[in-house]
Amino acid sequence: MTKLRPDGEATLRTDPLAPGADVSSGRLRRAPESFLTPEEIRQVGQGRRAFLRASFLTAAAATVAVGTRGRAAAASTAVSVGDPDILNPTPWGSSLGQPVAASPYGQPSKHERGLARRQSPGLTQVAAASVSFAPLQGLFGIITPSGLHFERHHQGWQDIDPTRHRFMIDGARPEFVKTPKVYTMDDILRLPSVSRMHFIECGANTGMEWGNVAVPTVQYTHGMLSCSEFTGVPLRTLLEDCGADLKAATYVLAEGGDGSSMTRTIPIELVLSGEVLVAYGQNGEMLRPENGYPLRLIVPGVQGVSWVKWLRRVEVGDRPYATKDEAVHYIDLMPDGQHRQYSSIQECKSVITTPSGGQTLVDKGYFTISGLAWSGRGKVKRVDVSVDGGVNWVEATLQTPVLSKCLTRFILPWNWDGKPALLQSRATDETGFVQPGYGQLRAARGSRSIYHNNAIQTWQVAENGDVSNVQIL
Repeated sequence: MTKLRPDGEATLRTDPLAPGADVSSGRLRRAPESFLTPEEIRQVGQGRRAFLRASFLTAAAATVAVGTRGRAAAASTAVSVGDPDILNPTPWGSSLGQPVAASPYGQPSKHERGLARRQSPGLTQVAAASVSFAPLQGLFGIITPSGLHFERHHQGWQDIDPTRHRFMIDGARPEFVKTPKVYTMDDILRLPSVSRMHFIECGANTGMEWGNVAVPTVQYTHGMLSCSEFTGVPLRTLLEDCGADLKAATYVLAEGGDGSSMTRTIPIELVLSGEVLVAYGQNGEMLRPENGYPLRLIVPGVQGVSWVKWLRRVEVGDRPYATKDEAVHYIDLMPDGQHRQYSSIQECKSVITTPSGGQTLVDKGYFTISGLAWSGRGKVKRVDVSVDGGVNWVEATLQTPVLSKCLTRFILPWNWDGKPALLQSRATDETGFVQPGYGQLRAARGSRSIYHNNAIQTWQVAENGDVSNVQIL
């Protein structure tokens, strides 16, 4: 693929925003949230995907047209008579509002209904074995609201009665677990708990981009990613309660209670670290059903398939279990034709979420480049940003908190001069690992893989302000 370069330069601001600086000129238009009609979704499901990108561009153009007319009308009104929303009384400022507990469980504003998890049409044939993507382009900070957490199911999700859910610990041989036990949810809830913030990323996140640009927005390129505060009991505590021989054991097998019976091998070293949790809480409340209610495994830094939902059993053993979802699925096709197994760690990665694909820079001027960085091996150490396709890099600011195996928000002030630009972010973690470009990644892994794509993402900003997904080798 041809190396892309901008025709002009865009200025990065590395100094703090000066008092009184003009920040009013730069404005950002959101990406269209839905760009396929029901009929087009039906056609995609039948395998006809050629028009997908064209449909997105058509929707974006319609958004531009409507937005331009609206701004023109607003500007005309403001020039002639002033802004009525500041000069005149507003309905919400001159009437009685809704009573307390009008909605016993609070809901987002009706004006934010467009921000939602979305399925990629045509990605899978069966919705119960599919993915919904988190809208990274519209989120702030590092915590993903529970209702926007991405989904990946292998046989649909269940809403299990917690009074009937059971969790069992046993051994592959009797000597591995002295006292096998079955726990109820009440048993687990009464044990001492811990709460920690961690990211979870599907191993197939960005998988559609291995060979070429495939999808238009960051929701679809990187949206199999979320971050929550999880609450639960360390798995090590429960194993010790059962008298597990943690010196003889080398692996555990985690088994889910859904129809797919998802089973995954977990190295005992991760369990002994105390990081692996048997969790029931997420963001201050019980897990959502689609996120494993009432019990799931938390395995920080490891691909999401190992975070087994509806957790029903852990078996202690001394060898990898080679289950179907680690021996046949979730494996990496290498350039020599061999498949690499048990490559579970999610390596250092980052992405700019704004400006990003499908959005439009309405005017020249000041913008804040913002994005997310993460590493399955610890903390993010630094993030560098480029606006010229990797020719020059400037270190971004990491916003606190910066936690191990957790999303980290980065920002960088940018003054767009109206010329073409190529936006990239490149993360480095505390081990010294530097996020690779597509050329580096494909040299090592080829271009026909699915899992563990952590290449640098490029967003191209055109002279008219439109932002699109491109790849640079």
